[in-house]
Amino acid sequence: MKSKKKLSKSLMGGFATAVIPVSLVASILVYVFVFGDGSNFAGGSNANVPLPGNYFGMIYKGGMIVPILITLMLTVLAFTVERYLAITKAAGKGKVIDFMSDINDLLGHGKIDAAKESCNVQKGSVANVIYSGLVKYQEMEKEKALPKDQKLVSIQKEIEEATSLELPALEQNLVILSTIASLATLIGLLGTVIGMIRAFSALANAGAPDSVALATGISEALINTALGIGTSSLAIIFYNFFTTKIDKLTYSIDEGGFTIVNTFAAKNQ
Repeated sequence: MKSKKKLSKSLMGGFATAVIPVSLVASILVYVFVFGDGSNFAGGSNANVPLPGNYFGMIYKGGMIVPILITLMLTVLAFTVERYLAITKAAGKGKVIDFMSDINDLLGHGKIDAAKESCNVQKGSVANVIYSGLVKYQEMEKEKALPKDQKLVSIQKEIEEATSLELPALEQNLVILSTIASLATLIGLLGTVIGMIRAFSALANAGAPDSVALATGISEALINTALGIGTSSLAIIFYNFFTTKIDKLTYSIDEGGFTIVNTFAAKNQ
């Protein structure tokens, strides 16, 4: 079990390390060759203003902050898919609520082996913790030398150790989503400030303002603001979604551990 957890953690760490640079390279290529394609601009050159209604050209005019924001957005999407698959797998094959109901019923009737079999069928993090608790439950039933209080402590400790192995895998990479939620807004704001500086520089020119430079500055400001807010919003939504699902799984684990300990205490008075 522990070796599998270490392997899984290593793979997730490799995924996290690869996602950001791959996303950055993809973002730069898209920015230069797709958004910056001459067909999106007047006169066929990306030095000119975008064609009316051409959003690719508008995004390109957001400047070099745009690839960074696109990188963050791709990273959010990549980790959203990865966390969704991981947490769905951790929940097991069936509904956790139904699984816990079956476990409670089987424990109430003293059917420990049937409960262990149910864990093998369900699989996932919740089932793994419950299974570990049930194994220790049976060990303590056969143990005659220890007093009841120490047996209960031993079962509780086993459940806590199993939980400590499962929870990090559930929460892994969520810190990246929470970081991007704040970082995207700040980088978008930086792009906005840079764009406004260019816009005011165009207005400050002697004589007639440089209309192209003015339009470019305003576009840069607005595009970066939109991308920063959009990326941050996605990160916040998915982060809260996943933490809510993890909280539900954690509650189920706590409920199962409490039931196992109480059942042992009731049957060994």
